[in-house]
Amino acid sequence: MDRRAIHQPAQRPAKPTFSELFTPKLVTVLREGYTAEHFKADAIAGLTVAIVALPLSMAIAVASGVTPERGLYTSIIGGFLVSALGGSRFQIGGPAGAFIVLVAATVARVGVDGLLLATMMAGIFLLAIGYLRLGTYIKFIPYPVTVGFTAGIAITIVSGQIVELFGLKLAGKEPGPLVPKLMALSEAAGTINLAATSVAVLTIVAIVLMKRWRPKWPAMLIAIGLASLVVALFSLPAETIGTRFGGIPRSLQMPAFPPISFDKVIDVLPDAIAFALLGAIESLLSAVVADGMTGRRHRSNCELVAQGFANIASALFGGICTTGTIARTATNVRAGAHGPVSGMIHSVLLLALMLVAAPLASYIPLAALAGVLAVVCWNMFEKQAFATLLRASRGDALVLMATFLIVVFRDLTEGIVVGFALGSILFIDRMAKSIAVEPDQRLVQDDVADQTGAANAYDSSEASDTDTVVYRISGAFFFGAASTVATVLDRIADQRKNFILDCSAVPFFDSTAANVIEGAAHKARRAGVRFIISGASPQARRMLINHGVKRPLVTYAASIRDARAQLEGKRKMD
Repeated sequence: MDRRAIHQPAQRPAKPTFSELFTPKLVTVLREGYTAEHFKADAIAGLTVAIVALPLSMAIAVASGVTPERGLYTSIIGGFLVSALGGSRFQIGGPAGAFIVLVAATVARVGVDGLLLATMMAGIFLLAIGYLRLGTYIKFIPYPVTVGFTAGIAITIVSGQIVELFGLKLAGKEPGPLVPKLMALSEAAGTINLAATSVAVLTIVAIVLMKRWRPKWPAMLIAIGLASLVVALFSLPAETIGTRFGGIPRSLQMPAFPPISFDKVIDVLPDAIAFALLGAIESLLSAVVADGMTGRRHRSNCELVAQGFANIASALFGGICTTGTIARTATNVRAGAHGPVSGMIHSVLLLALMLVAAPLASYIPLAALAGVLAVVCWNMFEKQAFATLLRASRGDALVLMATFLIVVFRDLTEGIVVGFALGSILFIDRMAKSIAVEPDQRLVQDDVADQTGAANAYDSSEASDTDTVVYRISGAFFFGAASTVATVLDRIADQRKNFILDCSAVPFFDSTAANVIEGAAHKARRAGVRFIISGASPQARRMLINHGVKRPLVTYAASIRDARAQLEGKRKMD
């Protein structure tokens, strides 16, 4: 039986060189051998993602306060470079819902030229973060912070789409903060446009029904097409892309620098920093999701470098902020993509669709785009994870709710900073409580006599069982160590049938660690590996069970010996 300790690996791998760290995954895939079958798989996945990205890119752009074609520019230019240069095999880049609030606020304050300059500066910051290898530290963000942050963004985006969903006419400019916004919306309740509301409801219902009954169909694109057809056939008084923006161009604009001056740079510096931080977090979260779905491992700093180049190029062509997009990346994986070529094909197909179908975009109702975003926000709000964290512990619930409420009522960046600070304080508190003082503990243990009997007999199978691997975690397992442990646990299914995780030396798990164990357990189950957790304290076991780490996903044992007894019993039954 292979027995290893995560905190002290038997053989430490050689430290990668600079070129190895920053070699794009595209190069890796091509070196592996790229066949016609691989290209076919990437082409199908790229087409699938392009169909999803077409309405979504325009919807995010409109919600961000810019014209719809800027969302397409972002997916075409930024998305291509993210796939070509990135450190993830499956990442799909483009405009993301998480940026809507920040982009809209920047446009309102400094205009589109200021937004483009801030986007370019954010790209430069991302290059610096990547080349300085600071991307590793972004993984230290606790799990409750990411869940609360994402949920807060979802609420903020939905609140910004109420005007379009109901076709409201506000007396003045729509306020940014949530409470004044809701007050302004309530005052405009009498201006509801029934046609716009019906179109939004039709779009949402169509997407939900197709997701349930025809999950392989491009639900968002079909719903947008259906809503556009209804508005055109019945001449409904609902505002469209054509009536507000005059349609979208049938070509890319030529690359050009936005107006640059020292005062302008200073003015947009806070926006650029916020874009860079949010882009780094969002893209690495998306890459982690892809890793969890495929068992692959991305290179975080290489990914951030690609995001940097993508944002600079996107701004040059008139696009907005580019980042890794979780929903489109997951779609890419589920569609059977083999590597980064699928993301590049997605961008090329989007360009072709824009060149061919640009006139048809004029008929798309804005209420339908708002309906698409409403569905996206519903999916963004991780309801099950949110409820689990509220039940997990008071500390995790505090971090979650603090992040969520500050994002909704104050500011995105403040929410992350406060959530991370509270998570760190919670960790210190748990570490303090995990210290135990044992009386009469000698520095050197005395020799003891050998004991006889069946219970103490040597079992040679423990050293020769090649079907079972044992890993032992020592020390506090918290968000700071999660990425390191996750990397090791990723290899549990390598030619093994049974996996025992010894947690007897772990004083506590936090929610981030429990989430890592849950992901490893799901991967083991998909690979047909039996997963046993041994030696976990009652407190640690309670935390794991609250996060779904329970039967039939895993079984628990009091010790490694008991875990082996479980395996022996299973073999006899088989």
